Amino acid sequence: MDLFFLCGLTLFILFVSFSLFSLFSSSTRKTDGNVPPGRTGLPFIGESLEFLSTGRKGHPEKFIYDRMAKYSSQVFRTSILGEPTAVVCGAAGNKFLFSNENKLVTAWWPDSVNKIFPSSTQTSSQEESKRMRKLLPNFLKPEALQRYVGMMDTIARRHFETGWEGHQQVAVFPLAKNYTFWVACKVFLSIEDPKRVAQLADPFNALASGIISLPINLPGTPFNRGIKASNLIRKDLSAIIKQRKIDLAEKKASPTQDILSHMLLTSDENGQFMNELDIADKILGLLIGGHDTASASITFIVKYLAELPEIYNKVLAEQKEIAKSKAPGELLNWEDIQKMKYSWNVACEVMRLAPPLQGAFREAMNQFIYAGFTIPKGWKLYWSTHSTHRNPECFPEPEKFDPSRFEGNGPAPYTFVPFGGGPRMCPGKEYARLEILVFMYNIMKRYKWEKILPHEKIIVDPMPMPAKGLPVRLLLQTTSA
Repeated sequence: MDLFFLCGLTLFILFVSFSLFSLFSSSTRKTDGNVPPGRTGLPFIGESLEFLSTGRKGHPEKFIYDRMAKYSSQVFRTSILGEPTAVVCGAAGNKFLFSNENKLVTAWWPDSVNKIFPSSTQTSSQEESKRMRKLLPNFLKPEALQRYVGMMDTIARRHFETGWEGHQQVAVFPLAKNYTFWVACKVFLSIEDPKRVAQLADPFNALASGIISLPINLPGTPFNRGIKASNLIRKDLSAIIKQRKIDLAEKKASPTQDILSHMLLTSDENGQFMNELDIADKILGLLIGGHDTASASITFIVKYLAELPEIYNKVLAEQKEIAKSKAPGELLNWEDIQKMKYSWNVACEVMRLAPPLQGAFREAMNQFIYAGFTIPKGWKLYWSTHSTHRNPECFPEPEKFDPSRFEGNGPAPYTFVPFGGGPRMCPGKEYARLEILVFMYNIMKRYKWEKILPHEKIIVDPMPMPAKGLPVRLLLQTTSA
């Protein structure tokens, strides 16, 4: 009770302080001219609480749609995470931001990110992002990923043997996180022992929630839990990095075996190598990106297939044809993945309706005009998947589940953006496609399933997830592939 009172008192003092600051400074502050319509909410907090709470209530699109209807369908003004923010909407807004990367706008991350990833404060989160994009392509482009298909299939088989077999019902979301984290540990760190993977995985749930949160470092807040989790994980990663240095020096590890070795042995344009803190933060970011979004997508694929038997049967037929072509025990290969066209269309339709990435921020490098409104230098800009994914102008009958939307040339440019777009298109898109399709193949071979909670609530924190983990009842396939 004392702790609760202390936290409440501290928040009250913060609120009053910032309110007084806002009151006394407003008379001397110049207006920003013809800025987009909207409101900035409370001092310091802005509209952050509503922005975050609509997701936790299961309706993250409500924050966007309400303001598009009230202010403008092109761009509106708000304040998120303590920053004046213009939210650009629709395919035109996505195209504008993605096409003007490093021209009018640059990457921006909330202050919470810089505190959870402390090495980024030595330069900036923008510079760190650029460095990562130079490091990753050689590992995550399709031709490099081909060698991972069999490995992912091996992990998927072990995952189902240890986590699913012998159970009449399971909770899908935590199991999907186990699978994608196992794959990420193998690809990035060459760690595949299930016990070691589980030890590393434990703090990650708290970390993900802390990344996009109000940067209030008080006991019990998501931000505080995120910092503690990142410190725990970084300690483990530092030990792994030190051991890898020794193994590389003694020729016990290969320079090309994974991304960790590559980071240790690759210098920048000035001949400088990353230090251990830098590498730990980079690997930490990769482990988050490499499993959180894919595990959310996998969970919702299972959810929708349980609800839509016609779609389930079409996916099953495609996967059975692939399974029939395999010898007993033969692993999946790159050619098999290319045959999973309908399965991937289903996955894309799931990501349209339940996007794992809700949106992302940019920062205005200089003042510019967009849609007739002034965007001041330093303002943050936010794009949201929800402004197009459920927009009837972009997707007719947007609530209908229709994988045929992705046949042929697929949706119009800049309307389907679960991986972002432009120069900042997620470099892990193809990696995510592989681990999702490998999972679909393995679950379809083994099971039918039924949802135990037909009306389970969905929350977004910051990834979409079923509130109870999506419990399902498992039924063995009548014929095994």
